[in-house]
Amino acid sequence: MTFAELHESGIFVMPNAFDAGSAKRLEEAGFPALATTSHGHAATLGKSDLEVSRDELVDHVALLSSVLTVPLNIDSADCFPREEGGVARTVELLAEAGASGLSIEDYDPQTSAIVPFDEAVDRVATVVEAAHRRGIVVTARCESALYGLGEDPVARLAAYRDAGADVLYAPLVNDEDSIAAIVALGRPVNVLAAGDHPSVGRLGELGVRRVSTGGALAGVAYDAVVAAAKALA
Repeated sequence: MTFAELHESGIFVMPNAFDAGSAKRLEEAGFPALATTSHGHAATLGKSDLEVSRDELVDHVALLSSVLTVPLNIDSADCFPREEGGVARTVELLAEAGASGLSIEDYDPQTSAIVPFDEAVDRVATVVEAAHRRGIVVTARCESALYGLGEDPVARLAAYRDAGADVLYAPLVNDEDSIAAIVALGRPVNVLAAGDHPSVGRLGELGVRRVSTGGALAGVAYDAVVAAAKALA
């Protein structure tokens, strides 16, 4: 089943793998699609989230794609608008590395602010145009709740839908009314399994199509390593 087809009905869990080994084990566990995690990938490099370069991300995607047969969705932050060729070139590079889907966020780590509305919508439209030429599913993300920055995620996601986004995602928007309002925009919706969110079953009843884990699994793995080493010591 293609990545796009997975979003047509029902709900599925898409764990975020942080390296090739975790990706391979998660596929073996039966998950129909996987995603990368910017936070987890950065941790494997000894970096903080959003410090990974575009070249490092592309190499990471190529490695994970080489060990997987299921679709791989890429947590591609803001799609590196300041790099050579901008967001369109980022899409091309990720497509060549094996991406089935990718996301674009509206948070700017250089300014610690949400990207201005019109600029964010234009970026989504550019990503959509480049991605759809390559059969890649685009997830548009509104980061306002995640960073506590006050922008209305529903209004933002409505504009990203109109710009052609295939999937809508507002991390840490967990109350049922807000989730239902995003679902009502008429595109498949992803919800992050973090914070006080409804159960996967309840999310399915609300019409959500996809649940991802972000950097949580990487955190679990690193915590387990430290705990095991301390127990041995």
